Amino acid sequence: MASRVTRPTRADLAAARGRSIDDVLAPDLDVLFCGINPSLWSGATGHHFARPGNRFWAALHRAGFTPRLLRPDEQAELLDHRLGVTNLVRKATARADELSEEELRAGARRLTDLVGRFRPRLVAVVGVSAYRVAFGRPRAAVGPQDERIAGRPVWVLPNPSGLNAQWQLPALAEEFRRMREHVPEQYR
Repeated sequence: MASRVTRPTRADLAAARGRSIDDVLAPDLDVLFCGINPSLWSGATGHHFARPGNRFWAALHRAGFTPRLLRPDEQAELLDHRLGVTNLVRKATARADELSEEELRAGARRLTDLVGRFRPRLVAVVGVSAYRVAFGRPRAAVGPQDERIAGRPVWVLPNPSGLNAQWQLPALAEEFRRMREHVPEQYR
């Protein structure tokens, strides 16, 4: 099936700076994925992890979260699989390093409120560097965390952006799969 998303123009991308996109949320999710912030591409299209080269959707599928590879414009289908997605910071930027520490810390407070309201079984923060700053955990590493967000377990995943060359798709998918196997049974 061909993508229904039109490729944004340079003008579209420039106009997307600072734009926010809607969360994909519902009560009773197995996993709430939390990105750092929307890319300009995501801001222009209104879809999470929309920039070509972002490996989120492929890692999600390869890890067994979805029965087929979803496109960003199919993000609402995540709810059918008891998955949701949000961002620490709502505003679109060209690069995550354009965000201030205060914006990330404010995003942590926002995420804590969302988790408290929606009560997912597991919170997956996608981006270890942003997690470290946002939650004041400078030594945090990829994987399960000792700390919880609003009483819910947390797993930090690598950033799936194509700019993160340190993590290639097979390794990303393996970490997503490892996390999937640890969605807490006690919350089901």
